Amino acid sequence: MYDNKPQAVNTANFDHDVLASSDQPVLVDFWAEWCGPCRTIAPLLDQIADEYAGKAAIKKVDVDENQDLAARFAIRSIPTLIVFKDGKPVETITGVQPKAAITSAIDNHIN
Repeated sequence: MYDNKPQAVNTANFDHDVLASSDQPVLVDFWAEWCGPCRTIAPLLDQIADEYAGKAAIKKVDVDENQDLAARFAIRSIPTLIVFKDGKPVETITGVQPKAAITSAIDNHIN
């Protein structure tokens, strides 16, 4: 199916895996297991991770297990997707969005 799945990140590796990644944008999905809309967009993120391999990284943060990261980035509702570029959040998408809206947010930050 999809070889390049979104990778889970947590408090311990977030700064290294997301903020220190300067060669390509990183889309981070803030989600939770119990969140229905989060499960709705998961297959889209799997597709995007596959299609954008080498151009952008897709990561996932479970907000229940990493509440400090949710607080750090002021996550008020999930799913929230944040595109990071050069260690900074540059675009935020909240709620279930069509694939085109998600890929457009990534495309805006690919060099």
